[in-house]
Amino acid sequence: MDPLPFELAECANEPIRVPGGIQPHGRLVALAADDGRLVAFSENWPAAPSLDAWSGWLPARLAALRPGEAPAPLGTVALEGRRWDLTGHRVDALALLEFEPAAEPLGLQAPVYDLARRFLPRLQEAPSVPALLALATEELKRLTGFGRCLAYRFDDEGHGEVLAESLDAGYDAYLAHRFPASDIPPQARQLYLLNQIRLIPDANYRPVPLRCVDARWRPTDIDLSWAALRSVSPLHLEYMRNMGTLASMSVSIVVRGRLWGLISCHDHAPRPVSFETRVACEHLARLVSLQIEAREDNAEVATRLELRQITLEIVSHLAESDATLRRIAEEPVLLRLARAAGAAVVLDAECWTLGACPPAPRIQELTKRIALHGRELFHTDRLSELLPEMASGDTASGEGGHAAAGVLAISISQVHRHWILWFRPEVVQTVRWAGNPRKTVSADDGRLHPRRSFESWQEQLRGRSLPWTGGELAAAMELRQALIGIVLRRAEEMAEFATELGRVNKELEAFSYTVSHDLRAPMRHIAGYVDLVLDSDDAQLGERSRRYLTHVKEAATYAGRLVDALLDFSRMGRAALKRSEIDTNLMVAELVRELSQPGERPVRWQVAPSLPALWGDPLLMQVVVRNLLGNALKYSRGRDPAVIEVLPLRRPDGAGLEVRDNGVGFQMKYVDKLFGVFQRLHPAEEFEGTGIGLANVRRIVERHGGSVWARGEPGHGATFGFFLPSRAQEP
Repeated sequence: MDPLPFELAECANEPIRVPGGIQPHGRLVALAADDGRLVAFSENWPAAPSLDAWSGWLPARLAALRPGEAPAPLGTVALEGRRWDLTGHRVDALALLEFEPAAEPLGLQAPVYDLARRFLPRLQEAPSVPALLALATEELKRLTGFGRCLAYRFDDEGHGEVLAESLDAGYDAYLAHRFPASDIPPQARQLYLLNQIRLIPDANYRPVPLRCVDARWRPTDIDLSWAALRSVSPLHLEYMRNMGTLASMSVSIVVRGRLWGLISCHDHAPRPVSFETRVACEHLARLVSLQIEAREDNAEVATRLELRQITLEIVSHLAESDATLRRIAEEPVLLRLARAAGAAVVLDAECWTLGACPPAPRIQELTKRIALHGRELFHTDRLSELLPEMASGDTASGEGGHAAAGVLAISISQVHRHWILWFRPEVVQTVRWAGNPRKTVSADDGRLHPRRSFESWQEQLRGRSLPWTGGELAAAMELRQALIGIVLRRAEEMAEFATELGRVNKELEAFSYTVSHDLRAPMRHIAGYVDLVLDSDDAQLGERSRRYLTHVKEAATYAGRLVDALLDFSRMGRAALKRSEIDTNLMVAELVRELSQPGERPVRWQVAPSLPALWGDPLLMQVVVRNLLGNALKYSRGRDPAVIEVLPLRRPDGAGLEVRDNGVGFQMKYVDKLFGVFQRLHPAEEFEGTGIGLANVRRIVERHGGSVWARGEPGHGATFGFFLPSRAQEP
């Protein structure tokens, strides 16, 4: 809610708990709680009360009062030839006694008994909360005789919506209207919660001042919060008269310790209400409060059970899959969990949506804004206040997507930007107010006046969705906890798998190293012995024998190269990294010079003028770049001229290179095979090689914490690239 203007803030700070006076339909005395001496009394006593005359009944009644308890009925007493209903309570160091003229005793015909006989059975049968409140207003009107009784509920902003009313002819109807929150200042709401019934029999009364007989006290020192006779604010009396009400009574509806609403009674004429009747009205309000609480609790339990079943269904489907969070975006039941029109799963830079959602870039921006709040759960039914462009239906930008007025979001990670979000569309509401809710200061006297008009005033509210209920918020949090549990369990499994995989990899590396090392000598021996045979016995060998021996030598030589390559691959995984800053411009220039042999086919090298420095092992990264440049040179054979480009890649978290050629290219469906050991997409007869070069590239780059990629098109060349994290990103 917007802050109150200065004048309304002054109204909200009015000393309504210590007005220094009471209403004239009763009398009050204030006694010292410890010794019973007179401290103050209302000036409508004929003379200062004589406590000596009360000594027969006063001590026992004072002893019945307990500090901090609501006013207690203390029976009737006879004073000045009249019977008075007496109530009392203790506040701080005082005992306050209130006297009101007593009505004739009704015995078993008292309103409270009638309430139990007639009203309670009907109350239990009411099918809904509005029906329950309709019964309450009807019964309260019958008990008190007021011309109009209405029941209203406070919303989250404090506005009161009239849900039920019972009225006589000649009274304005306010059913389905709202009273603005500013009609009841916060401190008045606190009093409604504390003292749950308040009567003003005549709005034209003149307050009766309190007179203190103890010099240590002033009238405005005496807290009358619990007093039924407490004088009310002059502004409230003026409000009543502006509303055409000369008598009013309000009874609080308190649900789970919160001021849920009020039952308010009005009359065009002054109307007293006896103590017995007020007791019955207070009991009625407590019965209504209990019924509302029970119905809300039952509805909440039913809703939570339903949502828990949906949560279990989502978790079950996820657990049966690979447990990645993106799988949730494939579950339509996710929308039912929050009764949403759309949902999205955000995993850092990736976003998957389900149903009617805003465009992905706006969802990404929204998660960044929400993350600033530092909450595990975030929700609002007025998204336009947080991110106005989210609630816009304008898709002229080409982003596509739907507008959203409400969002509910849960965070799945404290380290990464992993979010699940639900979206609701705008629901346009037409609200009828009981008069324009804006108060103004009178231009005539410069004094604050309550509003004078209560005529129906209509307003259209836009930019809001249906609010998120407590059950939906609880279900979202329960889903969050379940997902975190699944992710942690899967992380533990992956950690165990990684440990085992690391052990197996070490064994394989040791095995491959041993095998490679042990095979090198036999392969060389084979090639050497073939050479000896060809040299020493060439004249005795036929053409066929020489051809066979030549094939043996070529095969042994090729096998030797494979063994050497395998040995190099094994060493790449075993060698320790010695990182330093690499001058990429110098390294690429030297490799281009090395690969550009005189007399070879024409090659046009196009190296970007300013390549980024890399953070890595210089020797190993030279192997990477040499392989990429060598591959580009090899597979661009047959192009005239061959064009090879070396391009820079810069990002905030690191840098890399891309090598592009105009050679034979490849089909993208085979891209996953390119970086595997001994994987080839072209015949060895056409393009020489062992099939281990790119595997070495990937192994070296990944050991640096980086990544590799490739793009290609048959006949139109290929692009290979890698990225290394910066020094600041090094673990």
